[in-house]
Amino acid sequence: MESIRTIFYDDPKLDGPIFVEGLPGVGNVGKLAAEHLLDQIEATKFADIFSKHFPPQVMVDDEGLIKLVNNELYYSKGEGKRPDLIVLVGDYQGLTPDGQYELSDHVLQIAKKYGASRIYTLGGYGVGKMVEKPRVLGAATDKELVEEMKALGVIFSKGEPGSGIVGASGLLLGLGKTYGMRAVCLMGETSGYFVDPKGAEAVLRVLADILKVEIDFSALKDKAEQIDLITSKIKEIEAPPEPRKEDLGYIG
Repeated sequence: MESIRTIFYDDPKLDGPIFVEGLPGVGNVGKLAAEHLLDQIEATKFADIFSKHFPPQVMVDDEGLIKLVNNELYYSKGEGKRPDLIVLVGDYQGLTPDGQYELSDHVLQIAKKYGASRIYTLGGYGVGKMVEKPRVLGAATDKELVEEMKALGVIFSKGEPGSGIVGASGLLLGLGKTYGMRAVCLMGETSGYFVDPKGAEAVLRVLADILKVEIDFSALKDKAEQIDLITSKIKEIEAPPEPRKEDLGYIG
């Protein structure tokens, strides 16, 4: 098997599509956001990407049927002011630095083939604590894009993210720039401890504004409430016990 194998099921005719990436990462923010976007628009899968750079694993569904882990490419024709889209989602990112580079370059070649006009990568920015109202931080390939994103409420803060952007969300920007492709990374704040629907919603609200698409966020809000319930129970378990009355005299 070659390092990367892509199976195409369709050859869509697209007009300067916007390319959106949402793969698993911190808080699974990008994955949740991209998958919710696909749920909200009429999209068709046109390719599967298989690779030695993914874990040696198959997924098993409730009926016992298997699926080799992969990434998937979808396209959606624009409606009204919304442009044509290509959306990348998947089970995993590459396991090694070599794999990350090869997979990102491979995907960019496909994006170029279909004339992608701009790239938006989606991810999470881990802050190590629970966040009630996540900010959306950004990074871009040029100053003009930075100003465009600032006008939409995206934060460009000195030192954030301090360690840079690891994985596909960063490499697609960096490698894309070498191909002359303009790109933005949108990062929703997240604790990084759980799958984070709040971070995903924050990112997707910005993206929806960019793409001129209406999105129903009720499903993400339901998921966020479930996570809040879980975290509140964990806090109860981890909270120190109340001191017994007879012990109060020994507290200095």
